[in-house]
Amino acid sequence: MSRGFRRSALIGAGLATALAAGTVVVACQSSGSSSAAPKLSVADPYIPLPATPGGMGAGYLTVRNDGGSDRLLKVSSPGAGSVTMHRSTEKSMEEVGELEVPAHGTLDLARGGNHLMIMDWSKQPALGDELELDLEFAKAGTVVVKVPVKPLTYRPGS
Repeated sequence: MSRGFRRSALIGAGLATALAAGTVVVACQSSGSSSAAPKLSVADPYIPLPATPGGMGAGYLTVRNDGGSDRLLKVSSPGAGSVTMHRSTEKSMEEVGELEVPAHGTLDLARGGNHLMIMDWSKQPALGDELELDLEFAKAGTVVVKVPVKPLTYRPGS
């Protein structure tokens, strides 16, 4: 091998190593922003009064996130035997095990989409009552929310 070829090969190998190291640094920096701690707040929570006494109720709210991504893993309540998370589509409603809370975004639990189903109330809900919901997140831990019972036809902002 010629001396010039070896020198070119060494320079090329060094350049490739430097570029690879730069790629790793960039990848670490970009993944670092998504691993930032979530900063969650809950807005506009409400439960429409169930249509039938002792019947299931639905829960709606918006989780705002000003930080890194998180996941809603579970919802419970001392005032209900069961609270489950559901997703509605055009044709069906299905229970889901978790819901994504995007970084610097929102998770909307609203009519016709993702929502909560509340069953086995400890006491019959009445207008103006508040039900405690304990929202368990993967990173942020438990967030406790007091959710008012509103008329069946209530729509936020109306």
